[in-house]
Amino acid sequence: MEIPFLSTKNAININPKIPNVKYKIFFFIRNFFLIFTLGLGFYLIQPLPSNSVVYIPKGSVGQIIAHLKQNHYKLTSIDKYILFLLGHPQSGWINIGTKPLNRAEFLHKLTISKAALQTLTLIPGETSIVFLEFAAQKLNLDKNKLLAEFKKQASYEEGVFYPETYKIPKGITEDLLIQILLSYAQAHYKKTAEKIFGEYNPKKWHQYVITASVIQKEAASEEEMPVVASVIYNRLKIGMKLQMDGTLNYGTYSHTKITPQRIREDNSPYNTYKFEGLPKEAVCNVSLAAIRAAIFPQKTNYLYFMRDKKTGKHIFTTNLNEHNQVIKQQR
Repeated sequence: MEIPFLSTKNAININPKIPNVKYKIFFFIRNFFLIFTLGLGFYLIQPLPSNSVVYIPKGSVGQIIAHLKQNHYKLTSIDKYILFLLGHPQSGWINIGTKPLNRAEFLHKLTISKAALQTLTLIPGETSIVFLEFAAQKLNLDKNKLLAEFKKQASYEEGVFYPETYKIPKGITEDLLIQILLSYAQAHYKKTAEKIFGEYNPKKWHQYVITASVIQKEAASEEEMPVVASVIYNRLKIGMKLQMDGTLNYGTYSHTKITPQRIREDNSPYNTYKFEGLPKEAVCNVSLAAIRAAIFPQKTNYLYFMRDKKTGKHIFTTNLNEHNQVIKQQR
């Protein structure tokens, strides 16, 4: 016996008043949304690799998605519409955590989580190794991993960080911290170089950084920097050794007092008492003022300078006799 309601010939048109085509449209739409829902659900539960913290700039959802894609997050236009439903992502540093998240959890985190921030200050003249050791201690990072990441990511051994007070999120990883610090410096150096030269040549710029690092270690103030720069260039021009204590304050010796014994025993390329010319590498991280002084030195005939104990400033002289007189006065 055939049951009319379940029969094949009657399944499409249960109500004779409604044409078969409307039922076909209904089932098509139903099946479409069923497939779409299942597909979207599968899409949202897929794992989405992420750093423990992620930076979100201010802007529209579309701009935020574009920023994340530029930083190697595999997002699509679908995520843009999902975020519209979840809420606008918060700007600044977002604490994602160390637990692996799926796509839905990651997008939700962007709208609800904020990372606690800590200040981290790099002063002009500090060496990278001393700064990173301090950063590791303050941010509870592995010092060896941090130094290894620096060696891996940095183009040069020294002078690649920009002196600044940074707001660093708690929970940041060693590799991400180095990446952020290097990117920040590159952006500032590129902007300044383009203003001065009309272009940014990293190798040429770093040569100025090397000179600037000696200026940074030797000058008593920003006002003195162009004058100290003139002494450096005047000595280089005539083939005279720089003989500057500041070049020996490299690496872990950043705050070490330079003694005659140290000058005799140090055989590194930083020892400008023994070797002619500039050190082969920067001595420290430098300010833009020091770099500008290296690019635009003051025109002088000075070859010597000696710190005045009363004022803390330097007394500049053009010949050895004048310099020796200043030494006697200071003693």
